[in-house]
Amino acid sequence: MTVHLERRNRVALVTIDRPERRNAVDHATLIELVRVQGEVARSDARCLVLTGAAPAFCAGADLTGVESGAFLDALSAALRGFTALTIPTIAAIDGPALGAGTQLAIACDLRVATDRSVFGIPAAKLGLVVDQWTVERLTREMGWPVARAMLVAAQTYTAEQLLNTGSIHRRGGLDEALAWADEVSRLAPLTIATHKLALETSGPPPPLDEAVEQARVGAWASADAEEGRIAFLEKRPPRFTGC
Repeated sequence: MTVHLERRNRVALVTIDRPERRNAVDHATLIELVRVQGEVARSDARCLVLTGAAPAFCAGADLTGVESGAFLDALSAALRGFTALTIPTIAAIDGPALGAGTQLAIACDLRVATDRSVFGIPAAKLGLVVDQWTVERLTREMGWPVARAMLVAAQTYTAEQLLNTGSIHRRGGLDEALAWADEVSRLAPLTIATHKLALETSGPPPPLDEAVEQARVGAWASADAEEGRIAFLEKRPPRFTGC
């Protein structure tokens, strides 16, 4: 099991546990996250905290097993699963939250991070492309300037920088996140569920732009994407050609 579910009174604690891969998510881990989301939805939990086993929150996608089809479908289901829960969700981030890690962080309602946490979408270093949902969510949760720098310059941000913009809500580790979750779990559940629904529907999902989708699919199938994966695994700079 690469995802663990614990109960701390009214709080459901979900932990990604692949420390040997710095909690990089593979297809099986994403399926486990979706399964756990279902368990939490059927329970009487009043808040969910998502975290990663030390030394990272989630270092991204496990590129040893990423395929553009089934993997991306599972990632999409896991991300949207957090937004569909009627209870508040808090990401407790300690260490790298890159790629899929940043995606998981912005899928949660609230974020608590330690000073050693770092965020970013390094897709441009790998020849990959994120979906429109991620672009839209990133701009809403972290703001246009941060989203642009992450997506077009592969820039990373520290927790301190994002605290200053409000993208990270509180400084601290898992204990601080659990304490906040305990406070939130005592609030009126119907109020929170309705407010979450209103927030999630305040900006309707972007229509699927055919040109963007074709470009995304083409990028995933490109020689550059293959080069990016190989270079990452071989720990060398990629040699992109634009093909």
